[in-house]
Amino acid sequence: MKLAHTMIRVKDLDETLAFYTEFLGLTEVRRGQIGDEATLVFLTDDAGAYHLELTHNHDGRDYALGDQFGHLAFTVDDLDGVIAKVKENDWWFRESKPGRSTRYIFVKDPNGYDIEILEAKRRAD
Repeated sequence: MKLAHTMIRVKDLDETLAFYTEFLGLTEVRRGQIGDEATLVFLTDDAGAYHLELTHNHDGRDYALGDQFGHLAFTVDDLDGVIAKVKENDWWFRESKPGRSTRYIFVKDPNGYDIEILEAKRRAD
């Protein structure tokens, strides 16, 4: 058994797609409709083995973020470059404390979901 995808509901599909594709670098691989009710957009990373499903309901409903969900996590090779982009966009972020074994930041996507971005560990050559 392997993990297939995670679905999150989003308020503004275009704004959310821009965040996940332009900022986080995911690629849209599939889009579908559930009648007139919802649009589903599947995103993946370069490996393509796992998908994030963005579900946008067309009825204008608002979503309350529950406390049962934690966050989505991504790894990057250059965390400083990501932090520069976050600052350029004037987004709120929280950085790991100095001295931690892994550097990371938390940002919020346009829907308020917590996104953790971890710096990939570099191998000693």
